[in-house]
Amino acid sequence: MKTAEATAATTTVLSPGFKRSPKSNGKVNGTAAKKTGVNHGNGGYISNGKVSFMKWTLDDVVYVAKYHRLPCFFAAWFLFFIYVEYTLRMVPDSSPPYDLGFVVTRSFHRALASWPELNSLLAALNTVFVAMQSVYIIGTWVVEGRPRATISALFMFTCRGILGYTTQLPLPQEFVGSGMDFPVGNVSFFLFYSGHVAGSVIASLDMRRMQRWELAWLFDILNVLQAVRLLGTRGHYTIDLAVGVGAGILFDSLAGKYIESRRKSAVA
Repeated sequence: MKTAEATAATTTVLSPGFKRSPKSNGKVNGTAAKKTGVNHGNGGYISNGKVSFMKWTLDDVVYVAKYHRLPCFFAAWFLFFIYVEYTLRMVPDSSPPYDLGFVVTRSFHRALASWPELNSLLAALNTVFVAMQSVYIIGTWVVEGRPRATISALFMFTCRGILGYTTQLPLPQEFVGSGMDFPVGNVSFFLFYSGHVAGSVIASLDMRRMQRWELAWLFDILNVLQAVRLLGTRGHYTIDLAVGVGAGILFDSLAGKYIESRRKSAVA
């Protein structure tokens, strides 16, 4: 009997059209929820399919603003960038692309362009960092028997090759190359997106899964310095670096799902 009552109570609380008020000590306020369609108990909103936000009360609006600050924050930026997008003057086809990262690193770029030895030194250090990424990612599979990071990198570089070939962006006019850079020498490469950044993110995420916190933070710091250098040399646009971060996270997640699906198939 107690089990049935508990199940019924739980079902009532979680059913659409009911909410648990923060001040109700677990009691269900069905009338208010039917009116607003907002579930205050679990921090979210559950619509019962018969109402819309137009029927929210002022208390509901205040609740959303108070307990869902992050979506509200992004909503404000969404409105701001709508204004920016529709009032911004487009870059003419006779001009190079505008890149805010290039503007911020203008002084650094001038230093690298006027001091080839410094440029080559930083390029060599960056190449060492790329080698560290590669050794770690391959080592997780070959040495430790954990293929997720390696599969992530394979997914990521394959997608990068497809996108990089599909849309071939122009090399920035102020590009400062170095024979010490990776790939070694001033050879052609895909701009979109940054495999340097994405590979570092994949390695860092794996380190965090293994609770190698100090090494993960080291890779994150080196990745930021790498991004600044790539902007300074005009070796990548800012969007290449930003998407590189997202690509690392995305393909690490997809590799995890792939491994889990293979594991379930093997068990079945």
